[in-house]
Amino acid sequence: MIALLVRDLRLAMRAGGGFGLGLSFFLIVVVLVPFAVGPRPDLHASIAAGILWLGALLACLLSLDRIFALDWEDGSLDLLVTAPLPLEGVVSLKALAHWLTTGLPLVLAAPVLAVLLNLPTAGVVPLIGSLALGTPALSVIGTFGAALTVGIKRGGLLLSLLVLPLYVPVLIFGAEAARRGAEGQDYMTPLMMLAGITCGTIALLPFASAAVLRVTLR
Repeated sequence: MIALLVRDLRLAMRAGGGFGLGLSFFLIVVVLVPFAVGPRPDLHASIAAGILWLGALLACLLSLDRIFALDWEDGSLDLLVTAPLPLEGVVSLKALAHWLTTGLPLVLAAPVLAVLLNLPTAGVVPLIGSLALGTPALSVIGTFGAALTVGIKRGGLLLSLLVLPLYVPVLIFGAEAARRGAEGQDYMTPLMMLAGITCGTIALLPFASAAVLRVTLR
């Protein structure tokens, strides 16, 4: 399992889906927002939580089509299906590799980028907590979408259309937790809802993704 995880991490980095792509897109979104809304620090502070969460969501979306595409192209996906390791474990490891190369860097960079949007200091901890809890769900849901579209030529647009509606609850509760924290309100309720969504996706979607892959490769 460790060897498969290391292999996926190396493939993600070599294919351009690692730290640089997601972080660059995240930075571009955060930098462009002040240009779009004008020099209004009060407005920036009020929308910072939503903008940061939306940027993180779109950054995670960029590399989803590479989760199974490389294995499909070189034929190693067929070997993974017949390997002694359960296919559900393979799917979980690929989701973990995607989070380590995309989600985790966004969590670490969020406090720095929050300064650019004048996010109040009280909202930094809720922002980090919500991203740490929510980005694993984005990776697991994205892995499910990648399994549905594997083998489809130019399936990137279809993947986005399938995954984005499933991302909406994560976005709502994640941004709400960060917003409440920034305003000095209690943010534990949306944070707990976000944790529940993440636990549910981790528990259920690897089995759904594995079933989809078995049907696709049959």
